[in-house]
Amino acid sequence: MRSIRLGAGAGYSGDRIEPAVDLAASGKLDYLVFECLAERTIALAQGARQADPDTGYDPLLEQRIRAVLPVASRSRTRIISNMGAANPLAAARHIAGIAREFGLALRVAAVTGDDVLDVITSRDWPIEETGGRISDLGDRLLSANAYLGAAPIVEALAAGADVVITGRVADPALFLAPMIHEFGWPLNDWDRLGQGTLIGHLMECAGQVTGGYFADPGRKDVSNLARLGFPIAEIRADGEAVITKLPGTGGAVTAATCKEQLLYEIHDPAAYFQPDLTADFSDASVEEIAPDRVRILGGRGRRHNGSLKVSVGYLDGWIGEGEISYAGPGAVARGRLAIEIVRERLAITKVGLSEIRADLIGLNSLYPGASQAEPPEVRLRIAGRAESQAEALRIGNEVETLYTNGPAGGGGASKTVRRTIGVVSVLIPRELARPRVGILETTS
Repeated sequence: MRSIRLGAGAGYSGDRIEPAVDLAASGKLDYLVFECLAERTIALAQGARQADPDTGYDPLLEQRIRAVLPVASRSRTRIISNMGAANPLAAARHIAGIAREFGLALRVAAVTGDDVLDVITSRDWPIEETGGRISDLGDRLLSANAYLGAAPIVEALAAGADVVITGRVADPALFLAPMIHEFGWPLNDWDRLGQGTLIGHLMECAGQVTGGYFADPGRKDVSNLARLGFPIAEIRADGEAVITKLPGTGGAVTAATCKEQLLYEIHDPAAYFQPDLTADFSDASVEEIAPDRVRILGGRGRRHNGSLKVSVGYLDGWIGEGEISYAGPGAVARGRLAIEIVRERLAITKVGLSEIRADLIGLNSLYPGASQAEPPEVRLRIAGRAESQAEALRIGNEVETLYTNGPAGGGGASKTVRRTIGVVSVLIPRELARPRVGILETTS
């Protein structure tokens, strides 16, 4: 039975690049997929595009493409990625320019149409998380990107694209699309699409399924994480798949690593809402058949619910923070005194904050009120949200003054301020998003 090999080259925007190069060089892949787009990532990219219309794509796009494109071209490995972020067309043009530098004749496709800001501003849509309305965001609205499905990527592959660059696409759809294209699966074969979505979900976070974010020494030991290998999916035309990795690379592919990734970000395994379908993983089968080889079966699906999720980014004020460390006997007491001083100083100087929190990292930053022996050192962190950059900056300034105006033995102070992007979700009828595919060609 015919099969294909898909590799995962990235699981987030800042991921390592070397494992993808290894896959391109030695993986005997048909497709190399880079999943690099989170909710806040695209909102930040929209802000960058507003400042410069020629930007707005993934900041590591050039570095990744230069690293993998020549070897992928030689091995006839096609590349699919959402590194287009807020500007897939500019990303495609940039990739085409790199291909010309290398003397490569390629077809580069850009999938657009996920930007639905005009749709979101045309009505006062309800916000899923808060129960409020889009109008509550006022003039702070920054971006609105719908999660597209596999269909436009399939269209690009059918047009002969060697590289497909998208904006906001559902993560599993990046992997599902080549299965649909290669095996001719109908777009209403819900069980095939469900199995393909299951495979895509396992692959989307790259190193997580090969032991990254899994290791827990003494309980879940994983070897050689510094040289973690990224996953390969060997997929048959009937949907049966094996998850594996390159021999000699670090990490591990086991039933446990696959099961943890299977449950990652799944609200209901029997009803995982995707643009292409509603996937059902409740009967999924995970079986170790050899070292670093896990067979995946049992994904199913049913018709989609007619909606697309839209990730809406908005300006959410400024975060200011300051940190300082205390060590030695009485470190916790001195840290608590420092918190009292900073809180009182912020009140005395009338710093306008909508929220503030203070933590002693190593004592209560993750588990407030936890009972434990006093640690020999703590790091104080105080952070607050303000409407202006100037107000936010004053938080770190007050922490810094603890050097000479606070408890004994403080050191290593730092301060930062950053603009924050909030993200909420809206559901729209799927027909309101109109995906489009553009093709750029390069000649050798």
